[in-house]
Amino acid sequence: MDKVSQAPLILITGGSRGVGAATARLAAAQGYDVAISYVANESAALEVVADIEALGRKGLAVRADSADPEQVAELFSALDRSFGRIDVLINNAGVLAKQSRMENLSFERMQRIFAVNALGPILCAQQAVKRMAYRHGGTGGAVINVSSASARLGSPNEYVDYAASKGALETFTIGFAKEVAREGIRVNCIRPGHIYTDMHASGGEPGRVDRVKDSIPMGRGGQPEEVARAILWLASAEASFVTGTFLDVTGGK
Repeated sequence: MDKVSQAPLILITGGSRGVGAATARLAAAQGYDVAISYVANESAALEVVADIEALGRKGLAVRADSADPEQVAELFSALDRSFGRIDVLINNAGVLAKQSRMENLSFERMQRIFAVNALGPILCAQQAVKRMAYRHGGTGGAVINVSSASARLGSPNEYVDYAASKGALETFTIGFAKEVAREGIRVNCIRPGHIYTDMHASGGEPGRVDRVKDSIPMGRGGQPEEVARAILWLASAEASFVTGTFLDVTGGK
């Protein structure tokens, strides 16, 4: 394929809702072709693709659990077939479980949260590097890992396993960024704070942002689009000398 005439391709894992969906729509508006992965909600994923195409860009939705290496490999094979390139990877897919004290967490819950939130981004990054890195004949690219302010705050009494999995993602960001810095790949990490998304319902408290918003210096929760703008800045040439960096989108918390 002629890589010069094509639009750049961005892959957003977990792109059917929340921050992922907002990023997909904004990326299309900025001129990217957009691929998203999703696990459960096909209709929501197809709605995002329809919005991408309405903006004049190519869209693709692929069902893939980022914690499963075979599904991740097939996801990237689908990109190869449909686009023949990948320029930006957004490791956005993440899971949260019901609020709980640490001593009551089941082993199965811990395994699933670490599999999706920490191992999944590593699996996706492995596939991306094989396509982006100079040493593999690539033309470079950018990877943005979506962490959480919980990695700094610890989420006591609520989600210490989630916070710990995001801490692992952040340490991975540091090492990965240094490893591929001379291969044309920039690796950065974004830390959303309390954002209005459906994810809080997974934790058993849909109204969590409104409960905690007075503890945020700016006095409000964030919108998914505010996180999306920060993600796409890190992905852009405007951040050309930025790698291994953490950007908080937390309203000051």
